[in-house]
Amino acid sequence: MSLGGFSNTAWALVGAALVISIAMMKTGLDKRIALNILSLVGAKTNRILIGIILTGCILSFFVPSTTARVACMVPIVMGVISAFGIEKRTKFAAILMIAIAQADSIWNVGIKTAAAQNMIATNFIKQILGHDISWGEWFIAALPFAVLMSIALYFVLLKIMPPEVKEIAGGKAVIQKALEGLGKITTQEIKLVIISVFLLLFWVLEKKTFGDFGIEGDLAKTLIHPFDTSSITVVAVTLMFLPKIDILTWEDTSKKMAWGTLFLFGVGISLGSAIISTKAGVWLAKSIVPFFGLSYSSAFMILAILALFLIIIHLGFASATALAAAMIPIVISMLQEVKTPGLNIIGMTMILQYVISFGFILPVNAPQNMIAYGTDTFTVKEFIKTGIPLTIIAYGLILLLAATYWKWIGLV
Repeated sequence: MSLGGFSNTAWALVGAALVISIAMMKTGLDKRIALNILSLVGAKTNRILIGIILTGCILSFFVPSTTARVACMVPIVMGVISAFGIEKRTKFAAILMIAIAQADSIWNVGIKTAAAQNMIATNFIKQILGHDISWGEWFIAALPFAVLMSIALYFVLLKIMPPEVKEIAGGKAVIQKALEGLGKITTQEIKLVIISVFLLLFWVLEKKTFGDFGIEGDLAKTLIHPFDTSSITVVAVTLMFLPKIDILTWEDTSKKMAWGTLFLFGVGISLGSAIISTKAGVWLAKSIVPFFGLSYSSAFMILAILALFLIIIHLGFASATALAAAMIPIVISMLQEVKTPGLNIIGMTMILQYVISFGFILPVNAPQNMIAYGTDTFTVKEFIKTGIPLTIIAYGLILLLAATYWKWIGLV
């Protein structure tokens, strides 16, 4: 039982995702994407902020590791801040760094493959409830939340920490110079772009996406395929190691691999599986459901109470991965104990997993927050000052979408 997590397909997917992140960093493709986006937005401070948020969104599609995305963005933005001649302890520097961390947390919700905790949740949903959530199913459900929260992030940061200047003189030239410093796009980058685009297409065209949302016809039948997310990703990574492609070598990969993260993920799956197999989750559910008065509550009320509970409990966790491993089996058991007729346990669990990804309040609530905090551009107080309004908005948005969009598509 203790080693069961290491034989799981979700564990293989996370390992493959970490390798893709290494490939992005080795080739410099992640930096090229980020700098190109920043070069397009201009030198006004609010536009640079938009560029940071947009970059977090775009990279989440292609770099399946939150830590890797932030580790890519931080040195780029620090270099830009330095080139602009701006002090680290300014509001402008602070909102850019906070935006990097918070945008990644937001898009961890929007993209199934953007974060390890999503893999844990979907694995337990498949293991307990027998439903394999496709990349497209997740995307269709989560996209409105991620988009609206990105907009909220922009306005919250500008309102609470307005930058000292409206525009950076010569800012666009600085970014363009950094982009030129990368040189022309390399053959390795082109190969990685091709593999990444095909990988994204295969994620989108999983068979369940079309069947579950009623998309039919000859075109759909021609495009869809029967392969799951894990298998597709492992094949893509294998291609990167093949002769004549040579994007990666084992020597480079083994040195840069986040082995701790990979082992944590395997142990997390084993922990969740133990909660399931020992019936500990069921026992806890039988105690918690009556305590919160959830037995015959409406789906909306159940979601409101459990989402608030997860937000509070996340304050004591430094990893959404660990929180998902501990809580998702218990959440599923609790929902199974509820007597409310017509409750969509799969949809409710998926939405509650979105809440597990929040981590907006404290720098220690997520690895990406701690990486950004390590730049010494903002204080804990400043992060909390922006994080609390973001969390309140996110919670309100969960309830709003539960009463509207998610209800319309059958998740609630």
